Amino acid sequence: MWVFVFYDLPTHTKKDRKNHARFRKDLELDGFTMFQFSIYVRHCASRENAQVHIRRTKENLPPEGHVCILQITDKQFGMIELFMGQKKEEHPDTPQQLELF
Repeated sequence: MWVFVFYDLPTHTKKDRKNHARFRKDLELDGFTMFQFSIYVRHCASRENAQVHIRRTKENLPPEGHVCILQITDKQFGMIELFMGQKKEEHPDTPQQLELF
């Protein structure tokens, strides 16, 4: 599973900027990486694991602004097409899953 967090937060006042920075840092501390500005993504081993990170994100929501959380499967993420300028970029590798016997 992949969890995407999209957000648009106000940055007009010093308090707004502090809330924005805190939310972004909380995402990074929870293992999310920047996909684009205001879009963070995290790979999760299972749907249950994704729910844990979604719950943490909800607990850290800032008081103002818009936040959207999207879950997609590895297969859906594998069909993504990334472009930088005019040329096509390779999508990030899917992390290897650990198997325990």
